[in-house]
Amino acid sequence: MQPEFCKPHFYLVRLLARDLKAGRAPETWNLRGENGRAKIGGMKIIQGQPSWRIASDRVEAFVTELGGQIAPITFDRQGRKIAPYSVAPWAQEKLDRKMPAILQALRGDFFCLPFGGNATPYRGEKHPMHGETANAKWRRESEQHGAGRHSLHLSLKTRVRPGRVDKVICLADGEDTVYSRHTVSGMSGPMCLGHHAMLKFPEAEGSGAISTSRFVYGQVLPAVFERPELGGYPALKMGAEFQSLQAVPTSDGGLADLSRYPARRGFEDLVMVVSDAGLPYAWTAVAFARERFVWFALKDPKVLRETVFWMSNRGRHYPPWSSRHVNVMGLEEVTANFHLGLAASAGANPISRKGWPTSLKLKREEPLVVNYIMGVAAVPAGFDRVAAIEPGADGQSIILRACSGRKAAAKVDLGFLESSAARAGRKCVSLGW
Repeated sequence: MQPEFCKPHFYLVRLLARDLKAGRAPETWNLRGENGRAKIGGMKIIQGQPSWRIASDRVEAFVTELGGQIAPITFDRQGRKIAPYSVAPWAQEKLDRKMPAILQALRGDFFCLPFGGNATPYRGEKHPMHGETANAKWRRESEQHGAGRHSLHLSLKTRVRPGRVDKVICLADGEDTVYSRHTVSGMSGPMCLGHHAMLKFPEAEGSGAISTSRFVYGQVLPAVFERPELGGYPALKMGAEFQSLQAVPTSDGGLADLSRYPARRGFEDLVMVVSDAGLPYAWTAVAFARERFVWFALKDPKVLRETVFWMSNRGRHYPPWSSRHVNVMGLEEVTANFHLGLAASAGANPISRKGWPTSLKLKREEPLVVNYIMGVAAVPAGFDRVAAIEPGADGQSIILRACSGRKAAAKVDLGFLESSAARAGRKCVSLGW
């Protein structure tokens, strides 16, 4: 079998042509990276995609040039090496050129602007699925390290709605936490947006226990999500409303418990809950009792109003899915009308008519800052499901409380979630945030 670093790659060919034209010798490149990974300048080919690496003493993460998708992410990298994020099983395959860029790179977490399928144009804007931010090539601006802090700054100039998005990923030594900030500037008008994190669950049914902070409304997608005649199969009742993840109506008249996953093998479903904007911060968490850790995400519910749950468990039989996208759940913090796109989110819709925004109004002269935190925490035996995530007394940690009464702690700076540029991300202010 031909080793990964010897395989031809179109990106390498382009770089070769560029350097030969400039009179630079290609033998000065360092094409072979660590562990046999191909290397392109400051990037490495990681599971099929040119990617930038950022690492602390506890976390290692890779961010793809295409779509700015972040994965693999390894927490506790010197110890247990916890890697909870999904990478598409076709990541290193040669796909049809017509396949959207987002699917070519599909992995981990990525920022969507606008969030959703965007099949319908909005006021002449025809955005790709989940926006240019998830499909176009990002540019590296800088990387900084100092005082136990590490940051990677990328940027993207958008074309469909002209503007700029700056992505900064920050890690801190001693923490199993990833701080993510996106600053949207130069745009005006309504916009739906959000983060699209995807976890790969262990094979055992119900191995992950899902919970959220208080939400005020829950609903199954009120539209066709998958069509059996096209090779896709949903299990939940279309448009059904619910008050608890543990009792969601199914299409056959029963109830499904969405708080346990994997479940419903052979089906694809999508639901959304509206976070309580009165909370100082909102959270989504998955407790893996057997593996003894919790994955968590934290957000400002005034900026990211909803959470979309995408349950992908071998329910799509058409390419590139081909019945092999298994035990994956998207836990997507958004302000959007489900995954229906900008046209469906910007105007009046059933969710916004109930008083819950599904888009934000961008102002050209006032950049929008979207802050998001994700991480893991080790938990003791008997820790079953997260019931609460509270600030630690030291102001630099969180306490995770289980329904069973057990608790765990993790180093996290909740101040990062504040939207004010003067305070948000204060632990990385020395790195030029």
